[in-house]
Amino acid sequence: MDVGTAKVRPEESGGIPHHLIDILDPVDAFSVSDYQRRVRMKIAELHGRGVLPVVVGGSGLYVQSALYDYRFAGAGRDPKRDAESADVPTVDLYEALRKRDPARADVIGSSNRRRILRMLDMLDSANPDAIDSENGKIPYYPDLILIGLQMPRAMLAERIASRVERMMKDGLLDEVRALHDRNVRTQAVQAIGYRELYRHFDGELDLPTAVEQIKIHSRQYAKRQMTWFKNRMAVDWFTVDPDDFSATVHAVFDVLDGRLEKR
Repeated sequence: MDVGTAKVRPEESGGIPHHLIDILDPVDAFSVSDYQRRVRMKIAELHGRGVLPVVVGGSGLYVQSALYDYRFAGAGRDPKRDAESADVPTVDLYEALRKRDPARADVIGSSNRRRILRMLDMLDSANPDAIDSENGKIPYYPDLILIGLQMPRAMLAERIASRVERMMKDGLLDEVRALHDRNVRTQAVQAIGYRELYRHFDGELDLPTAVEQIKIHSRQYAKRQMTWFKNRMAVDWFTVDPDDFSATVHAVFDVLDGRLEKR
């Protein structure tokens, strides 16, 4: 899953070690709590070697779970809910979640049935730490600095479209075809870029429509993620000028230098 995940290539790494890449197979299960545990273990290892880690990318929930005091309910999914909802369309479950918690519904999206059911379980959980209003608000690391990059929405939409086209040229279709031929039907292939092309190979969408759906879903996801980061984490935001990205880099380093000097 190299192309669809925009996995950093060796020539792009600039000699900087990258961690937690190629640690799973597409058929492996990997939850947010699994991610939290693995990231914190890696950070502890790097701290032990005197290395300052930089955590890059990831959805808002995953980043928050690793870098903030984010706690999970101890219980797993409720089998009773699974049985009761077996014949309930995903869209109806999503509307039920949206009525109870619109903010989390927007982040999860309307197609992720597993996460919708999990959130409904958490809302019914007797463990208030699972979703209480203070959960995930306190940084897990006291010296945490969060840097966010943003750009005007129209410009972002153009770059998303060009990125999707570039991914198609780089072999995304063949990558997804190989997974489809293996009959991989796990959560991994529900990611944007994979699920749309799966629908193409399943005969539900022609290829141009599938590609357009990837662009639309990517724009929608970017909007949801921006809302999550701005509402839930203390991020220093920088507006990117693609024609002068070095200026953005210098501005970020000025802030980092100032923060580090005070420590």
